[in-house]
Amino acid sequence: MALTLIPARLRRKFEIAETHHAAAILHEDFPNEWRDVLGLLGDFRLLGSQIIQPGGRKSPISNSINGFFYGRGWQEHTFHIEVKADGAATLAPTHHVDYFRNRVAIETEWNNKDPFYDRDLATFRLLFDLNVLSVGIIITRASELQDIFDRLGRGQSFGPSTTHMGKLTPKLDNRASGGCPVLAFAIKKTAYDPKR
Repeated sequence: MALTLIPARLRRKFEIAETHHAAAILHEDFPNEWRDVLGLLGDFRLLGSQIIQPGGRKSPISNSINGFFYGRGWQEHTFHIEVKADGAATLAPTHHVDYFRNRVAIETEWNNKDPFYDRDLATFRLLFDLNVLSVGIIITRASELQDIFDRLGRGQSFGPSTTHMGKLTPKLDNRASGGCPVLAFAIKKTAYDPKR
């Protein structure tokens, strides 16, 4: 991994995993998208008030990320794919990503069940194979945050079977995303601000 492409201050706040030179591809071929990702991560703070607030459909953390990307022209996107045999559609699956712009897709997995990683990586793999995606990015949380959740009385809501880097890296190592370059950022304790 070309860690030098990721500023040191971000490496202190995020655990990073990569497949197939994703950071170099983003840096060289998608500089505007790369700038947005680094901008979000550079400004990101994990607030104690966001952790203790119930999330509903989307957590306050996910909502703050939404605002950043939507304000820069990224859009939630559903890909409609049709498979035909002798002119008749036999399958018409849809594949959804949280944010998409210029062949780069981003998924945010803050507190879902860990099979959501399988869904994300399978989607990245398929879209890459269909030549509509060049790089997939996952923003998630580091496993070490469990200590903070436990301390704040939210440990049961953020259990070991939910999405965290310890669940994601084995899937990346096992090539669940196929040939698709993937870059994952997991929020570490050093990003936590207990006073806000």
